[in-house]
Amino acid sequence: MENHHSHNHHHGPHEGVDSAAMAELLDLDANVLHSYLSDVTTWVRQLATDIPRRRVLDLGAGTGTGTIALAERFSRADVIAVDVSEEMLTRVQDKALFGGFAERVRTVQADLNVAWPPIEPVDVVWAALSLHEMDDPEQVLKDVFTTINPGGLLAVVEMDSPPRFLPDDIGLGRPGLEARCHDALEQAQASWEPHPDWGPHMERTGFTIVAKRTFPIDVTPPHPASTGHYARAYLRLIRPVLEGRMATDDLATLGTLLADDGPHSLLHRNDLIVRGTRTAWVARRP
Repeated sequence: MENHHSHNHHHGPHEGVDSAAMAELLDLDANVLHSYLSDVTTWVRQLATDIPRRRVLDLGAGTGTGTIALAERFSRADVIAVDVSEEMLTRVQDKALFGGFAERVRTVQADLNVAWPPIEPVDVVWAALSLHEMDDPEQVLKDVFTTINPGGLLAVVEMDSPPRFLPDDIGLGRPGLEARCHDALEQAQASWEPHPDWGPHMERTGFTIVAKRTFPIDVTPPHPASTGHYARAYLRLIRPVLEGRMATDDLATLGTLLADDGPHSLLHRNDLIVRGTRTAWVARRP
């Protein structure tokens, strides 16, 4: 979730989500999964050793997790953060100032479903968990293609499945709650592909795939103190989508987990995990 969607919110279960709730989730994701983000941005930086690295573009920047990681990895590059939300971009600017990157990070507010903003040519484009939220991803890829300098790189990152947090038996309700949550979420997304394979799309646009890698996520106890908050933020985000798609007793159990207090609250459990995988494609503009 380094960008977790373009924050246009035109598709999927996150449409209409309160921006403060999304911002909280993005920042918690960055905190809990910091080692993963370091690994993936380092890998992209290594693949870019043979090209100029003067300007990097972050599409769907969110609260700026990816933007700041890119500024750290590409230490001499200017980084342009694009997002539709002014509130999100304010957070990007705050993080850049706090991290000492204000002179190298700038923001552009734009709805990529409406029009591509005027952006000077760039050498690297980063689109993490954002491309699948676009109305017309291939048009966005075409716009990216024309914006990248010849030889430049496009990195696209996608979640392969929803993150997992809970053991099968949580000591409350029926075992397998999280699996049933994921089944219900999949039903809700039946007309929308939240975890696409971007390789063929990138190649159709004219890019040449140079690398593909799957990054495992496995955060087990002892884990960061914010893990419970992270799990709660995610499950709160999908909770409205589950309404009417899960049994009443399951929804009641989920409500107990999401409570601020109580022995079963996610904020007080010591058996949480964070598991999943994210796949990254890196392609070159010939």
